[in-house]
Amino acid sequence: MDQKRNYQKELEQILKKLQAEGKTPHLLLHSCCAPCSSYCLEYLQQFFEITVFYYNPNIAPEEEYRLRVEEQQRLIRELCAEHPVHFLEGNYDPERFYEMARGLEQIPEGGERCHRCFELRLREAMKAAQQVGADFFTTTLTISPLKNARKLNELGEMIGAEEKGPRWLVSDFKKKNGYRRSVELSEEYGLYRQNYCGCVFSKREAQARERK
Repeated sequence: MDQKRNYQKELEQILKKLQAEGKTPHLLLHSCCAPCSSYCLEYLQQFFEITVFYYNPNIAPEEEYRLRVEEQQRLIRELCAEHPVHFLEGNYDPERFYEMARGLEQIPEGGERCHRCFELRLREAMKAAQQVGADFFTTTLTISPLKNARKLNELGEMIGAEEKGPRWLVSDFKKKNGYRRSVELSEEYGLYRQNYCGCVFSKREAQARERK
């Protein structure tokens, strides 16, 4: 796959086509947290009916997971959206994440362990998209400057090609000041912003950075 693809430009072309056709398709949006989803929802609700799918078995401890779920639901309730925004919570099964991560515990954040975690969550997002009858599926993860948008889109397109049903919606939400806007929206809505991705390994790295 061409590493020089401009995913934001491709997304804009898709959205322009949908507008020209007068369509409002159903999008399943996998979300990692309310702050990351804030800009994505503000941007995408103009074009789609959205189901926010919260599937993140990597998050630890469970209290952290529950807090993030509640913040996601609150954001959806308070958000002014042109088209409906629904919420769907996946299973919280941390053991599935730890099984996937076995042998990769010492890999730095952003490496193979993260890539496998992306795939785990995107495969569940595809299943959920099929269940709700969505036309497209995608993830908020590309908004993070720390996440590899190319890898996420490669995985999404691979999974979309393997399964019948929803089409992967390419994205690089950090572009066009998307990440900065998510910070502004987090302040506007008073959202809880965590200082680590979610898993025990990313928390360990965050704590090490703070000590330094």
